[in-house]
Amino acid sequence: MAIRAGRFASARGPALRSLLSAALVVASMFPFAVAPVTGRGSALDRLAGPATPAELQVMTYNLRFGGFAAPNSWTERRPVMRTLLTTERPDLIGTQEGLAAQLDDIRTDLGRGYDYIGTGRLGGRAGEFMAIFYRTQRLTPQASGDFWLSGTPEVPGSETWGGFAVRMVTWVRFLDRTTGKLFYAVNTHLDNASEHARRQSARLIHERLQALAPPLPIVLTGDFNTPAQPDSFVYGRLVGRAGYQDTWDAATERGTAYGTFHGYQPLVPDGPRIDWVLVTPGVTVSAALTNTFHSGRQFPSDHLPVQVRLRLP
Repeated sequence: MAIRAGRFASARGPALRSLLSAALVVASMFPFAVAPVTGRGSALDRLAGPATPAELQVMTYNLRFGGFAAPNSWTERRPVMRTLLTTERPDLIGTQEGLAAQLDDIRTDLGRGYDYIGTGRLGGRAGEFMAIFYRTQRLTPQASGDFWLSGTPEVPGSETWGGFAVRMVTWVRFLDRTTGKLFYAVNTHLDNASEHARRQSARLIHERLQALAPPLPIVLTGDFNTPAQPDSFVYGRLVGRAGYQDTWDAATERGTAYGTFHGYQPLVPDGPRIDWVLVTPGVTVSAALTNTFHSGRQFPSDHLPVQVRLRLP
């Protein structure tokens, strides 16, 4: 497992695509409006009131890679993304699909109080990142590492399971200076096309996270390209067998549920939730929501971010 210490500076798979397409068709038959956030404070505050100092605010967000093709180019989406992130200001953001220049834009837009850790899935700054952004005034990274979701997890850019693309995991051990507690933040993006690759990835993630030392609470964010339901192998492996809590189910307060991948189409109430935040037993979850922020017809990404409020044991 590659480890660093100190200060660190797609289309969907066939089965899931069919499920999502059917849901989007139904949604388009019954259009509805979702009001945008209008600068009245964070969505989590409106749902559950202000956070206590001990609570950690976490987001998982597939950013949609920073392409130039309109509509929905990064140039068009960036101002909307900036407003969303600077309004919410999570302590921790697990991002997927971000390209190096795009992540640098987001770090600039968030301001001096944020940094990120990650590497491109092809190695170095090449390809999409599983970057983890963190609020520097609260969280101090102590160690980090990457591994690839393949039969050769230490080899950057490796893919051996017949997936559509190279996939990986980035993890960071953080000290929360507000509470004095240590925890691991782990971020991933599973394959969109191959169920075999997703199953193998879930097994490897389970094994690797079990081996992290010292054992600490884990916050696992990602686009799992799998609906969060018990009959899914990936969900069953991580929530059932590995014992992680699904923060959406564990939350005391929950916002309205939507399918988290919308593809710039009408949002789907109670649609497939493929973006998750999982936590180890003992973590308390006070609130969870899918954030529907948009400006006019422009969404920041083709996914909705999932936000949760946690208290570490």
